[in-house]
Amino acid sequence: MDLLVQADPDVDVVNQYISRGITYVGEIDGNVIGCYVLLKTRPMIVELVNVAVDENYQGQGYGKQLIQHAVQQARFMGYKSIEIGTGNSSIGQLALYQKCGFRIVGVDLDFFTRHYKEPIFENGIQCRDMIRLVQHIE
Repeated sequence: MDLLVQADPDVDVVNQYISRGITYVGEIDGNVIGCYVLLKTRPMIVELVNVAVDENYQGQGYGKQLIQHAVQQARFMGYKSIEIGTGNSSIGQLALYQKCGFRIVGVDLDFFTRHYKEPIFENGIQCRDMIRLVQHIE
């Protein structure tokens, strides 16, 4: 749960989607260093939510490996598209997702101000909007 809350600060929101999705973990020598959740959203479409890497392992390519694993899992499970969303202030994540083959398809304006109790700030920017990305994997 500590890793999941690192990526999404609202425990209630995290609990809602982990109960509906499949959680995967990345380990090194038996220690969990990262995780992600795959959540079926619509027929043939899955969403990758809450990609998180332990602070001690960030910047070493593990996030990219988790994303690539998620895409492989989604393909193996028969999905045709995998979606992901990130905040407008999540500059590093937005770049990483695009490097992993995701393309921006839309913006959900004021998503974070509507759905989160407390304001979120990252990189000196208020996180207000959800940037939506997709990768077609068929």
